[in-house]
Amino acid sequence: MMKIFDAAFGVHEKALDLRARRMEVISRNIANADTPGFKARDIDFENVLRNVQRSGAMLATHSGHIKQAANIDSEMVYTVPFNTALDGNTVDISVEHAKYGKAAAEYQATLRFIEGNISGIRKALRGE
Repeated sequence: MMKIFDAAFGVHEKALDLRARRMEVISRNIANADTPGFKARDIDFENVLRNVQRSGAMLATHSGHIKQAANIDSEMVYTVPFNTALDGNTVDISVEHAKYGKAAAEYQATLRFIEGNISGIRKALRGE
């Protein structure tokens, strides 16, 4: 039975988790927009997902984490700012808001794809 779900979700389950984590990182950047010396970061989504597809699983950083939790610190990159503030902060709030909006739309698209697959499995189980 689990193979049906693995085939239905494929990499999308891992992509959904990774998209949620990327939104957390971007929201952390937004929250620290006024913190002196804060360096904006992001997750290289394509690179992390490629590594997950090769290895078959995301790395866990702590024994209490879910087995598919991404090792975000090793996959995060610093954002190259257009303008650095005098206090050393590299968060460009308008860029971060735009990135968050795009990331949220990508999260919703991945979620809808998974929901469509679940709907197909339900119909198959009901014999429709």
